[in-house]
Amino acid sequence: MRALARPLLSMIFVVQGANSIRNPEPLVPKAQPVTDRLVPMVKKVAPPQLGDRIPETTVNLVRLNGAVQVLGGLALATGKGRRLGAAVLATTLVPVTVAGHPFWQVKDKETRAVQRIQFMKNLGLLGGLLLAAVDTEGQPGLAWRASHGAKAAKRETKRGAKAAKREAKQFAHEAKQAAKLAKAELHIG
Repeated sequence: MRALARPLLSMIFVVQGANSIRNPEPLVPKAQPVTDRLVPMVKKVAPPQLGDRIPETTVNLVRLNGAVQVLGGLALATGKGRRLGAAVLATTLVPVTVAGHPFWQVKDKETRAVQRIQFMKNLGLLGGLLLAAVDTEGQPGLAWRASHGAKAAKRETKRGAKAAKREAKQFAHEAKQAAKLAKAELHIG
């Protein structure tokens, strides 16, 4: 099921991302208010070597977002880096949704309804991406394996210590018995 679901989920991102790279201009007016607020915040928190590489123009930001969506979509679809790809797509979807479907700003009732549906569709995609980002395909995740590995090691150490204690006690008992037997033989002989 995953082999079918991942490409289906990623298809919109690959197609729309490619369109954004080839023809970003129609998206610029909606993206501009979001990029104007988001870019300064990102530059403020990003390390200087990364912050200096963030494009200044909205056209280039739209293209960059498109490229990220294509790469994330391909990673998700192919299964190579699927969890990272899904997480990256989820991250890009949030500003795209806010910029593309701000239904709360629309006055016309019909247009507002359409934008609300598109907004909710994107929330559904976001939910699917979040599931894909945490999907370990039925195998324990790294965090689970690390914590359970530590518990297993602790348990095995306790077992080993108990076994060593038992063996030492048994050895001491046998040594005591041997000493008694040797003492008894000395008295007899």
